[in-house]
Amino acid sequence: MLRSTWWKILCVIFLLYTFIAGFLGGVPVKPILNETIRNLYFHVAMWFSMMIFFIISVVYSIKYLRTNNIGFDIYAVEYAKAGIVFGALGLTTGAIWARYTWGAFWSNDPKQIGAAIALLIYLAYFVLRNSITDIDKRSRIGAVYNIFAFAMLFPTIWIIPRLVESLHPGGMGNPALNTGDIDSRMRVIFWFGAIPGWTLLGTWITTLRIRLQLLSEKKLQNAEKNF
Repeated sequence: MLRSTWWKILCVIFLLYTFIAGFLGGVPVKPILNETIRNLYFHVAMWFSMMIFFIISVVYSIKYLRTNNIGFDIYAVEYAKAGIVFGALGLTTGAIWARYTWGAFWSNDPKQIGAAIALLIYLAYFVLRNSITDIDKRSRIGAVYNIFAFAMLFPTIWIIPRLVESLHPGGMGNPALNTGDIDSRMRVIFWFGAIPGWTLLGTWITTLRIRLQLLSEKKLQNAEKNF
């Protein structure tokens, strides 16, 4: 029992550590940011988790195209859903952070616009899937579109926003968080608590959803055989 749940226990420990140390631990004194720098443990960590889930999703889409195994398609879909959820949470926590540092929840910053476009592209993935009734055709077209959606993450989130002026760290003339922005205390919480904590939580939820989908698929196949 412990062998199959050890990572879930770690997830709880990491998140408890993130919340307790994140809110009560010391942070460097930075102009403008002040105490809002603690949002690093949530906003940035959720974006990291989002990327991890989208990577897993596209890997399973590629596996499906190579094998036509419907199980791989289910994995791809559920991890894409997890990526969208964490992306939306990242966008929301980013908007809250922006309100206290930039003066508004939404300021049409290139990073904000790019992130919104990326999430809309992924939402279109599910709209496309739901518009196709044939299961095999839906899975195959969905897998191809998932690869396209993943490829679009790079120009919308990582490339274009870094080539233009931006209020967001990482833009031209505005470097991303570096060794001078966060100290060792924050680094430990961020890398060893926040990122693995949120990623494991998303994985936990996703694996439960995958199990439900696989059971539903098995039930449908048995019903078709009996019919």
